[in-house]
Amino acid sequence: MTRRVLVVTHGGRAEAIASLDEAVRELEASGFEVALHDDELAETFGDHMATARLREGVGECEVVMVLGGDGTILRAAELTHGTSVPILGVNLGHVGFLAESERDDLRAAVARLARHDYVVEERSVVAVTVRRPGEDEVLTGWALNEATIEKAQRQRMIEVGIEVDGRPLSSFGCDGIIVSTSTGSTAHAFSAGGPVLWPELDGVLLVPLSAHALFARPLVIGPRSSYRITVLDRSPVSAVLTCDGRRSIDLPAGSEVEVRRGEHPLRFARLSTAPFTDRLVSKFSLPVVGWREAADDAAAARARAAALTDAVTEDDEEEA
Repeated sequence: MTRRVLVVTHGGRAEAIASLDEAVRELEASGFEVALHDDELAETFGDHMATARLREGVGECEVVMVLGGDGTILRAAELTHGTSVPILGVNLGHVGFLAESERDDLRAAVARLARHDYVVEERSVVAVTVRRPGEDEVLTGWALNEATIEKAQRQRMIEVGIEVDGRPLSSFGCDGIIVSTSTGSTAHAFSAGGPVLWPELDGVLLVPLSAHALFARPLVIGPRSSYRITVLDRSPVSAVLTCDGRRSIDLPAGSEVEVRRGEHPLRFARLSTAPFTDRLVSKFSLPVVGWREAADDAAAARARAAALTDAVTEDDEEEA
C-alpha cells in the first residue's frame, strides 16, 4: 500500500528549501510517496513529484508535513480542514507553538512517521457566520487560532455590541475583538492580555482590544454556546473580520458576526506525550529553573540560619 505525505513549506526562504531537500530525501528513502503543495517547488525536485494539482487528493495522504513556523502551519490547515489527515509541524520559525519537532530533529521525525510512532490529537476550530446589512447571502468561515474583528480605519474606534447565546451582554467602543480557540489562546489573544487555555478545555475565548468600557474583560464560554458581535449602526467606522490572519471579510456598520465552536476539528500528529505545561515552558522559555533554584537557595539559607541559631543557643546553654 502506498504511503503518501504532502509537504508544505515557505518556498521563498533558503532554510526552508534546504530543509525540504532533506525531508524529500528522507521520506522517499523511508518508502513514502512525496507530494508538494507548490508547482514551482515540485519542478525543482523533479517532474515525477505530485504537486498542488493533487489538492483534491489531500484526503489520501497519511500526513501533511509542514516545514516552517505557525504561519505555514495555518496555511496547511486550509488544505486539511474537513479531512481526517493530521498535520506534523517541523519548526523553522521562532516560537513555532503549533510545531511538533525542531529542524535538527527532522530525520528522527521522519523515522517516527515511518514506524507509525505518533499519536493524533484533535484541536477545535471556530466557525464564523457573517450577515451584512442589505445582503441576503450569509458568509461563512472558520479559524484554528482566532477570528478577529478590527477597525478598518485608524482614526476612530468601532462601536460593537456583544451577545452570548442570543442574550445582550455589553456594548462599547474598541479597536477590535478577538475570538479565539484554546489553540489560539497563546497567539494574538495572548498578546492582547487574554488567558492561556489548556487544549483540553474546549472553550471559546473573547478578548476586547483597547476597549473604552468598565466591563470589557476576556470571556470564556463553553462548546455549546456562541458569541454574536454586531458592528453597531452608530459605529463611525467600518470593520474587517480576519480568520487566522489569512482570510478577510469587510464588515460595514450593521454587520453581525456569530462565532461558535466548529463541527470539524483539525488533527495534529504528535511525537511527544509531554504535557501542555512542558510545551508552554519550552516555547515561551519560562524561567521555571530560575525561580525553583531561587526557592531552593532561600530554603537552604533558612536552614543554615536555623542551624546557626540552634548552635548559638546550645553554646549559650553550655556556658550558662
